[in-house]
Amino acid sequence: MGRKISGLITVILALFIATAISAAENSPPKVGSPLPNIELPMLNNPADLQYLGLPAGGKSFKVNQIKAKVVIIQIYSMYCPYCQAEAPNVNRLYAAIENSPALKDKIKIIGIGAGNTQFEVGTYKKKYTVALPLVPDDDFKIHKIMGEVRTPYFIAVKLSDSGRTEVIYSRLGALENIDLFLAQLVKLSGLK
Repeated sequence: MGRKISGLITVILALFIATAISAAENSPPKVGSPLPNIELPMLNNPADLQYLGLPAGGKSFKVNQIKAKVVIIQIYSMYCPYCQAEAPNVNRLYAAIENSPALKDKIKIIGIGAGNTQFEVGTYKKKYTVALPLVPDDDFKIHKIMGEVRTPYFIAVKLSDSGRTEVIYSRLGALENIDLFLAQLVKLSGLK
């Protein structure tokens, strides 16, 4: 009887450890850590490529290839009512950055449509007049790597000249005050 209990405890402990490791692998990117290595499908809109400073062609790109000091990633879904309500705020954020000579070439924004096809991303972009580049993640592959976060989720990544990434902001929910958010990003990233 003692061996059975000991064996059962060992199995339960092993399952507990495996679950804890799996949960750690599927957690959102943490501030201070590198951004998980994700490959985004290449954009086909020349304006989006120019905005991000990416060359045309290729099948995919990585966040550290974007020509900026900071990249804001919004993980959204066209079916998420919170994301739909947040779209005007994200549009204001994009406009505030693009209209600021101090931030325009230093901060870029990209949206990743969790579970959304190219058609759905295009529909969302058109319906909410979204100017920033949006990429599909129809198979949830990127979403899984990013910790299967709920939406909308915002991650800000500081890029180094050597190609290293550092997460400086990682949070679920609406941005609320755009000016305060931008001031926080400037401070966290060391932008002047």
